[in-house]
Amino acid sequence: MTEAATPKDFFEKILPQRFNSSKATGVDVVVQVTISGTNGGDWIVTIRDQKLNVKEGVDQKPNLALKMAEKDYLDLVNHKISAEKAFFTGKVQFKGNIALALKLREAGFL
Repeated sequence: MTEAATPKDFFEKILPQRFNSSKATGVDVVVQVTISGTNGGDWIVTIRDQKLNVKEGVDQKPNLALKMAEKDYLDLVNHKISAEKAFFTGKVQFKGNIALALKLREAGFL
């Protein structure tokens, strides 16, 4: 499996390949992802009708919001740390429905 070198690399190249639409049945979500660091930024990830859409920017009313440092985010998406460990060790600031976040993990997002 290819590892993401930057958050942008993950959102543009890896996430579209990793996304499993069959695991996103019934998911209708807007996720705001904010990454701090040299290669950080803001991304909006929308999953609706089993389709993934990613764009740079800020959504004012997302269903879920994640804030992480670049290194921690890359560790998460490259499977060097679990989402649970990131959450419980304070590496991720999370707002929203945890059950929905778990569905996103099944679909390949986290």
